[in-house]
Formats: sequence, C-alpha cells, structure tokens
Amino acid sequence: MVMGMVRIHIDGKEKLYEEGIKYEIIAKEYQHLYKEPIALVIINGKIRELMKRVDRDCELTFATYGDAIGHKTYVRSAIMLLMKAIKDVAGYETAAETKVEFAIGAGYYCRFRKGFSLDEKQIVRVKERMQELVEADLAITKKAYPAEEAIALFKKYGMNDKVKLFRYRRSSTINVYCLGDYYDYYYGYMLPSTGYISCFDLLSYENGLILLLPEKEEPEKLPVFEPRKKLFQTLMQAGQWVEEIGIDTVGDLNDQICGGNIADMILVQEALQERRIGEIARDIARREGVKFVMIAGPSSSGKTTFSHRLSIQLRTYGMRPHTIGLDNYYLNHDSTPLDEDGNPDYECLEALDVEQFNQDMAELLAGKSVELPTFNFKTGKREYNGRTVKLGPDDILVIEGIHGLNEKMSHSLPAESKYKIYISALTCLNVDEHNRIPTTDGRLLRRMVRDARTRGASAQKTIEMWASVRRGEEKYIFPFQEQADAMFNSALVYELAVLKQYAEPLLFSIKKGEPEYHEAKRLLKFLEYFLGVSSEELPKNSLCREFVGGSCFE
Repeated sequence: MVMGMVRIHIDGKEKLYEEGIKYEIIAKEYQHLYKEPIALVIINGKIRELMKRVDRDCELTFATYGDAIGHKTYVRSAIMLLMKAIKDVAGYETAAETKVEFAIGAGYYCRFRKGFSLDEKQIVRVKERMQELVEADLAITKKAYPAEEAIALFKKYGMNDKVKLFRYRRSSTINVYCLGDYYDYYYGYMLPSTGYISCFDLLSYENGLILLLPEKEEPEKLPVFEPRKKLFQTLMQAGQWVEEIGIDTVGDLNDQICGGNIADMILVQEALQERRIGEIARDIARREGVKFVMIAGPSSSGKTTFSHRLSIQLRTYGMRPHTIGLDNYYLNHDSTPLDEDGNPDYECLEALDVEQFNQDMAELLAGKSVELPTFNFKTGKREYNGRTVKLGPDDILVIEGIHGLNEKMSHSLPAESKYKIYISALTCLNVDEHNRIPTTDGRLLRRMVRDARTRGASAQKTIEMWASVRRGEEKYIFPFQEQADAMFNSALVYELAVLKQYAEPLLFSIKKGEPEYHEAKRLLKFLEYFLGVSSEELPKNSLCREFVGGSCFE
C-alpha cells in the first residue's frame, strides 16, 4: 500500500483513497448509483457514521434512507434538529423538558412537561428555525466523554433524565452529540449534518407537537398526517399513568429496581391492566345483543392471554364465553394464496375461509349447534374433532385473530352483535426524554423469546421474518384500529427488564456476517440500559407470561 493511502473495496472494485478521508466524501461519490440518499456506511461488517474517517483498508457498502437503519438514523437526527430549534427559540430548559412520547403513523408526538409550553407563534418560529438550520448545513459531531464528564455536562443543562440513565452505565465513556451549541445523547447513529434533514413538517397537536417525517418506503416524500384519535387517547392514558407513578424513563425503572420496589410496582401495573379489562367487560355486558367479541392486534400484542382474562371478567357478569381463534379457519395450506414473491401469504384475508366462518357464526346466532374446526399446523389442514357449540342466552364468543376488526371477515353478522377490541403493546417507557422506545422493539423481543421457547425458533429466524410480519400488520391490522369499540394497551412498564435475560443469549447467538447481525447488536445495546428483573415476581396470569412461560392459561 502507498504510504498515506488506504485500499477500499466497493461493489467488487478496489479504489485508493487518502487515509483520514471522511466516509461522507466517498458516499457523495457513489450517491448517483442509489435512489435514496446514503445515510451510513458499513465497514467490514460494522456500521459507521458518515462523519467518521477512513483509517484502514476495508470493504465498504452503503445504507440509505430506504433501509431500516438508515431511516432510524434520519428520524433520530430530525429529533435532534427539533430539540436544537426549541432550545434556540425557548431555551435549553424547554428543550430538556420536551419529551418525545410516541409515534402516530409517520408523526412523532412531543409533549412538554408541566410548566413548559410553546404557543402557536413559537411553534411556527421553531419550524422556521429548523429550516434555517437545514439551510445552514451545520455539522453534527460526536465525542466520547468520560462518563463523569458527560453526566456533569447533562446536569449543567438540566437533562436530569440522562443523569439518571447514566448512573447505571457500565461503560467508562459516553458518546455525546453536538449541534452548534446544543449537546444531547442519542441511542443509535446520526447523520453528519443538518443539510441531510430536508423533509419534515412541524404541527401543533393536542397540547404538544407532531414532528412529521417520511416513512421508510418513501424516504423523500412527506406523508399526510392521520390523527388516529382513539389510538392517541390510549397512548396518552398510558403515558400519563407512567408519569404519575414516576416511571417514564429507563432510569426511573432502574431506580425502582435498585430501591427494592419492583415487586409492588409489578402488582400495581397488573392491577391496572385487570381494571381496564374489567371496564371493557362491563361495557360489553351493558350492550344488548352482543354475541361476538372480535379481538385483533399485531404480532405479540398478547391477544391470547387477553382473551382468557377478558373471558374471566365476562363470567363475573353472568356470561358464558367461548374462545375461538380465527387461525382455525385457515384454508388448507395447499390452497393458500401466494404473495408477489411466490411464497404462501398466511397474513392476507384470503388465506382464511371467510365464507365458512360467516356461515358458522350466522348459524350460531340463529341458535343452531355448530361443530367448530381446529387447524392442524403440522399437517397444514383444517380438522373437525367434535367441538360443538350452541349459543344460549348467556353465551358469547370471544374471537381472536389479526383480521378481527376487518368488516369483511364478519360481513354477514349484524353490527349490533359485534364488539371490536384492538390490542397492542404500546410502550410508553422511554430510554430518556429524547429517546423513545418503538412499540415494535418491545413486540419483537416478546416474539423472539416466545418463539424460542415454544417453537424452537432462533432469534435470527424471528428477526429475518419480522419485516414481512410488519408489512402484514401495516396492510391488514393498523388500517382498522380506529374502528374498534375499545382499545387495550398490553405493554407493561417493567417487561423489558424481565425479557432482557431471556433475549440476550438468543441475540448473542447471531454471528457477525449474518444479515440479522446489525439488528441483533442494536437490540443488545438497547437492553444494556436495563437492570434485570426475575420472572419469579410475575403473577401466573400476567400477560408477560405468554412470552416467558409459566402462564396459568398455557
């Protein structure tokens, strides 16, 4: 190698570059070959930010805004841009007291702590300031501080959530990002400058803000914001509850664990969920003519345990519930429709025998006895094993499946005979004020742990199929959630501390070089924030037990 030069292999070709050149410069050279903007580089299998410099011979590939890691990087950088603009308009303290709560579609809801707010004029000014910062193309820099120095820095700027978080930090250094005169911490990678964050909008919404950003599928196009009022209300209720009990960040949770209070906190959280299930059961009991409770939700939302617990609550109102899984109405697998790649599409509505389901339910509603099917997943065929049901005056069917809220699934049944429930694990715990925990991460960890326990599936397999699962949810579940009569949030404030010890060994089994390796590393880094909690503390009917085992409903 020529002194002061490095050899970089890109797309099977070798090129010489000066040692110390920024990856950003190399990315710009190759940008014309990619439809979406390049966000990151992958060097010898390791993800690197564009602000970093080349220091050795390597093999290089690119990640764009259209990739999952690239899109997350865009979102993270846009949040820092927002916080810098809030700081410039209203001061550091206001930015420190702005919490990134949750996602509503492509919008990220940000709420102000008590005593802090922005009026309409200030919100307009914040948006203008964001645009000014983008046009200025200011550098986003990263520096590793000794942990004590980083904690002192965040204490100086009133970011007490980060001070609390880093109290449990095992590493001796902390990466701090800087944008002009604004310092912050972010869990994950960042873009090299504000000029990369060109597509966004800022809206005033429900005593807070919506930061609207492009979705991964169309990373340079701003979508229309869909309010989803029922979902928003459910998320707000959960957020207010965690704030009331003083556990709305991982640092708060770790404090409770260290203080020996987690057992009581588990019981309080479980009691809260039981109260909500009881409220839904009471609402069902008060509605005349309801015979079908239709439950739907995304993967690993806890539909099975919820169905059992709801059934118990319904019995306290004199009802006789019978649980049915829509999966039992799958077509025989040799008749399953194929997706665009030629693979069986088990997620689509057409994979179910919709007409047979409607015929059976209509006959039950008419007072007839009906033999219900069971699907044998080993043989891939529907079977009849003598399970006969007849609906009397007090009988009610609790039906669970991903298409439960889709009117086409139960098109022949009268509207007044159906009560629809949407369930999801809507995580309201944050890493810190500016680092939210996506609900999909919680569900992915739930599914990973459960699949390993019940199906012998590896973490690699679960991660591999997750993108397909998510596409199915976006297409077949989320569009119908606002049609629900009730929403139930199955997330438990403590559950990630419990899942941690089950998930970590599974994630460590994914080897470097595997396509799922980067996602596994991201989740392992995420779980490092949590102190572990033993599952022995969990009640036998806890929704968390559906995933870690030991449920009384298994």
